Amino acid sequence: MHMASLGDIGLAAAINILSAFAFLLAFAILRIQPINDRVYFPKWYLKGLRSSPLQAGIFVSKFVNLDFKSYIRFLSWMPAALQMPEPELIDHAGLDSAVYLRIYLLGLKIFVPIAVLAFSVMVPVNWTNSTLERSNLTYSQIDKLSISNIPTGSNRFWTHLVMAYAFTFWTCYILKREYQIVATMRLHFLASERRRPDQFTVLVRNVPPDPDESVSELVEHFFLVNHPDHYLTQQVVYNAKKLSSLVSKKKKRQNWLDYYELKYSRNQSTRPSKKTGFLGLCGNRVDAIDFYTDEIKRLSEEIELEKHKVMKNSKYTMPAAFVSFRTRWGAAVCAQTQQSRNPTVWLTEWAPEPRDVYWDNMAIPYVSLTIRKLIIAVAFFFLTFFFMIPIAFVQSLANIEGIEKAAPFLKSFIEMQFIKSFIQGFLPGIALKIFLIFLPAILMIMSKFEGFISTSALERRAATRYYIFQFINVFLGSIITGTAFQQLDKFIHQSANEIPKTIGVSIPMKATFFITYIMVDGWAGCAGEILRLKPLIFYHLKNFFLVKTEKDREEAMDPGTFGFNTGEPQIQLYFLLGLVYAVVTPFLLPYIIVFFGLAYVVYRHQIINVYNQEYESAAAFWPDVHGRIIFALVISQLLLMGLLSTKEAANSTPLLITLPILTISFHLYCKGRYEPAFVKHPLQVSLDVATGVQFLYFFSDCQSKSNTQKSNAFRDTLCFELAFFILFLVMVSKFRHSFTKFELILFPLLLVLETSGSNDEGHIGACKRAKLQFERVPSECIYPSGV
Repeated sequence: MHMASLGDIGLAAAINILSAFAFLLAFAILRIQPINDRVYFPKWYLKGLRSSPLQAGIFVSKFVNLDFKSYIRFLSWMPAALQMPEPELIDHAGLDSAVYLRIYLLGLKIFVPIAVLAFSVMVPVNWTNSTLERSNLTYSQIDKLSISNIPTGSNRFWTHLVMAYAFTFWTCYILKREYQIVATMRLHFLASERRRPDQFTVLVRNVPPDPDESVSELVEHFFLVNHPDHYLTQQVVYNAKKLSSLVSKKKKRQNWLDYYELKYSRNQSTRPSKKTGFLGLCGNRVDAIDFYTDEIKRLSEEIELEKHKVMKNSKYTMPAAFVSFRTRWGAAVCAQTQQSRNPTVWLTEWAPEPRDVYWDNMAIPYVSLTIRKLIIAVAFFFLTFFFMIPIAFVQSLANIEGIEKAAPFLKSFIEMQFIKSFIQGFLPGIALKIFLIFLPAILMIMSKFEGFISTSALERRAATRYYIFQFINVFLGSIITGTAFQQLDKFIHQSANEIPKTIGVSIPMKATFFITYIMVDGWAGCAGEILRLKPLIFYHLKNFFLVKTEKDREEAMDPGTFGFNTGEPQIQLYFLLGLVYAVVTPFLLPYIIVFFGLAYVVYRHQIINVYNQEYESAAAFWPDVHGRIIFALVISQLLLMGLLSTKEAANSTPLLITLPILTISFHLYCKGRYEPAFVKHPLQVSLDVATGVQFLYFFSDCQSKSNTQKSNAFRDTLCFELAFFILFLVMVSKFRHSFTKFELILFPLLLVLETSGSNDEGHIGACKRAKLQFERVPSECIYPSGV
C-alpha cells in the first residue's frame, strides 16, 4: 500500500501555497482597479462613505489604475485590515462580526502554545524510537513523528498522558477567559446600543381562535388584562404575499421609469419608446415614459385595494402578533413567562429584530412544529449516512492501488512520481470539497421546514447540523474505511469500549489526508474567498447587461455575509483536527496555525470592506462555539484513550478517564456561569429603573396639573424635591458604578436650582431636566440583559 510521504505533502503544500499566492496577487491587482471598486468595497458604498471613482478622471483612469506606485504596495491591505481597533470594528460592522473574528484568534491562542510544547517535548520523544523501522509496515517520515513510532507497552506513553492533561487545562483556561470576554462584550454592546423597538417587543404565536373577536382585538384584550401596567400596543401579522408581489412590481416599474426619464433628459430630441410584448421584443410600440407612468398609477391603485382587502378579511390574518410594552422590564416578564394554562397557546418569545424575522414560518401551529422536527431528524439521519457513499469513493482516490484496480490502463501513467504525488497529496482534498458544496443549501432548507422564525436561529441550527455532518462524514468517514451502512453496522455490533479503539488505531494513518485537506480548504480556500471571483464576474455581467440606473448598480453589488451556517462549522472541524492530533501527530498543528492566521487577516478585511451582515444577534452564537470546542476536546480524549489501550499502556489509560469528566464538569460550570447572559434577560435592573421611569413620569404629570393649584406651589415643590431626592438615593445605591462623579454631583444640584422658587415653570423644568439626565444613564441600568 502506498502512503503519502513528506515529498507528497511537500508537493501538495507547494501547489496550495502557489495557488494562495496567485489568488492574493490577483486580488491585490484587481482591488485597486476603479472598475472593480464596488466589488471589493461594497460595505463603504452601502454606508454612503465612498463614491465611485468612475465619475472622475480621464477616460482610461476611470477603469484602470494608472498609479504604478500602488502596484508596488500590493500587500498594503494586510496591515490596513489589522489597524482598525476592535471597538471601532464593532461600531462599523456589529458585534456578531467582531466576535466571529475572535473564533480565529481563539484558535491561535489555543494551538500556538500547544504546538510549541508539542514540538519541544513530544516530537523528540516520538522521533527517537525505531519501532517503525524494525517493523514490516509501510510508513512515512510523518509517521515517525507520531505516536505510532512508540513501542507497545513503553513508559514513554506517560509523556503523552501528561501532555494530554496540559493541553486540556490550557484549552479550558483559554475557553473560560474568552467566554467571559465575549459575555462582557455582549452586555456592554446591548447596554450601549441605541434603543430599538424590538427591545420592547415580544412575539406572540399560536393565538387561539375566538368566534366573537378578531385576532387583533383578542390580542389587545388579553394583554390589557394580563399586563395592564406595561402593555403599549400590538401589531398582528398578515399573510400579504400578493401585496408584497405588487409592491415589488411597482418598484421595478419605477426603476424603468427612472431609466427612461434619465435617457430623455440626456436627449430631448425624441421621447423614448418601447414594445409592450414579451421582453420588449414584440407588441405595440408606445411612449415608454407614459407607459410606465400609467403602469405605476395602476399598480398603486391595486396596492391600495389589496392592502384594504388584507386588513379587512380575516383569512389573511395569521395567529401571531408583535406586542410592544412601555418598558423593557414588561417585555422581559412577558417573553420569559407562560401566558396561559394551556402551554401550547399564547407562546411568547423575544421578537427578532426586523431584519432577522423569517416571515414564512410565523403561522406554523405548535403541533406541526413537533411533527416537522421529527421529520427533519429522520431526514437528516439518512442524509448523513447515505452521504458516506461518495465520501468513501473520495477516500479511494488516496489509494493508488484502488485507482489501478478500477482503471488498470492508467497504471503506467499513475506510477509517474509527479502524478502519484499529485493524486495522493492534492486530489482527495479538492474532491471532498466539491462534494460538500451543495450541503449547506440542503441544511438551510431543512432548518426552514423545521419552523424557526428568525434567520439567526435558522443559521445556528443549520450550523449545528453541518458540524454533526462534518464530524461523522469528513472526520469519522475519512478515518474509517468502508461504505455507509457497513460502518454503521460495525459500530452497532461493537461494544461501547471497542469503538474508541477502532477509530483510535486509524487516526495516525489519516494524518496526511487531513493535512492536504487543511491546505486545500484552508489555505487556498481563504485566498479564494478574498478574491471574490464569483461576485466579480456576476457584477460585471449584471453591469453590462442589466444595469440601467444607479439603483440597479447598487443592487448588482453582492456584499454577502461571513455565513455563520457554513463558516463556523468549518472552523470547528479545524479545532477538532487540532485537538485530536495534538497528542497523536503534532506535525499537523503548524498547518492549522497557518490557516487560523491567514483566515483572521482575510476575514477581517472582508468584514471591514465587504460583508454586510443581514442581522445582529449580539453574539448569541457563542455558546454554540464554546460547546463544540468542548465536544472536540472530549472526543480527542476518548480517542486517545482508545489508541493507548491498543498500545498496552494499561497503567496510563485509566488516568485518562478523569479528563473527560473534568472537561464536562468545566463545560457545565461555564454553561451555568456565562450562558444566561446569552439566552435570558434578568429582571432586577430593569425593575428598579422601570420603577424610576414611572416615578419620574408620575411627578411630571403632577407638576403639569398644578397650574390650577397656585396656592399649593410651595407644597408641590417641597414634595417633589423630597420624593426625587429619595429616588436619587435609591438609584445611586443601585447604579453607583454606572454614574461618573460629575453626574453624581450635577444631578441633585440641577434639581435644587430648577425647583428653587414657587413658580410652576420651575417644577416642569425640573422634571424635564431630570428626565433628560435620567436618559443619560447607561443602558445597562435599563435593558434587561445583564448578569
